[in-house]
Amino acid sequence: MKKNILTALIALSVAFFATGCSTMHMGWTAVTSQHKLDDKAMDAYDDMFTKVAKYGDPARAMMKEWKVEEGVSGDDVKESIAALTEEYNMRLTGYVKMYTKEDAKPNEVAEARIWSLCNLTTAKIFLNYSRYYGGFMPCRIMYVRYGNGDAYLISMDMTLAIHGGYPLPPKMLEAALKVKDAMEGIPARAAQGDF
Repeated sequence: MKKNILTALIALSVAFFATGCSTMHMGWTAVTSQHKLDDKAMDAYDDMFTKVAKYGDPARAMMKEWKVEEGVSGDDVKESIAALTEEYNMRLTGYVKMYTKEDAKPNEVAEARIWSLCNLTTAKIFLNYSRYYGGFMPCRIMYVRYGNGDAYLISMDMTLAIHGGYPLPPKMLEAALKVKDAMEGIPARAAQGDF
């Protein structure tokens, strides 16, 4: 029994030490790099880590979400997104109705759809800056409806892509902020069935 308690205490000490060292390393890296980073970088990372700590879900920490108003169907959202895309100078590059499950339980996904949107001019600017931005392209909006009728639109929070590193060149920042505005404005309005 004493051996098990001692083993557990040693394991716990090692875990605390490893976590502490990892946290210290992250903090030191941030402090030594901060003068190079965008002014909003530390706040963006703090917000993301706060959400990870609160929910334990890293995907949730990197997304924005809008609850779809009652009475607004998936087809209504589809029409709305198609109309709003043009208003925000974006191009609808893809749409897929992933699936529908008629007998879904209240907390089970009953319907899922996804839209792909892009501003080609901005995409070229970002790819020329760093090909790794291609992993974020095209921008996506996800529609998820549960068996209880609750539905949500989900899209990536672009804050880290814009402010998470070194400051972007002014023209690139201006273009990126327009895309961010679109990728927040379109789902926010589509969730209300707005055209």
